[in-house]
Amino acid sequence: MTTSLILGGARSGKSAYAEKIASESDLTVTYIATAQVYDSEFGERVAHHKSRRAKHWKTVEVPHQLATTLQAEASPDHCLIVDCLTLWLAQCICPECAPPEGVDWQAERAALLTVLPTLPGKIIFVSNEVGMGIVPLGEINRQFQDEAGRLNQAIAALCEEVIFVAAGLPLKLK
Repeated sequence: MTTSLILGGARSGKSAYAEKIASESDLTVTYIATAQVYDSEFGERVAHHKSRRAKHWKTVEVPHQLATTLQAEASPDHCLIVDCLTLWLAQCICPECAPPEGVDWQAERAALLTVLPTLPGKIIFVSNEVGMGIVPLGEINRQFQDEAGRLNQAIAALCEEVIFVAAGLPLKLK
């Protein structure tokens, strides 16, 4: 297994960079999209992402139970793109996102971190770096920032490669 974490800010080019790596892998690609569409503006963002993907790539939409999905989709001859970890996190902790009964963020996170080292194939995670600004107002916003930072650190520790993307330019961190 080879794993990569692609970090960056909003609209930094991190998803496009992950897609480039996947295309160059010459493996069968599955795109694991974690977003749920809640309004038309966000729907347009999702449509933009979809329009960029290779038509022969499989797409799996999964806002929760990411570890289970990775176990089902990973295989030695596959490359999985998970886009993105921060949307997955938000949907697990945000009450307005209506996580299904029984979804617990700490359990979801632990399951992902436990299963990741056991997965075959190539896995590419995309995640937002949200810790470069001020501490946000509001308890849920601070919880999101803290949990995103902790998640990124834990995933980075397990990945062979970590890339930071700014203005479409990749900077190898690990």
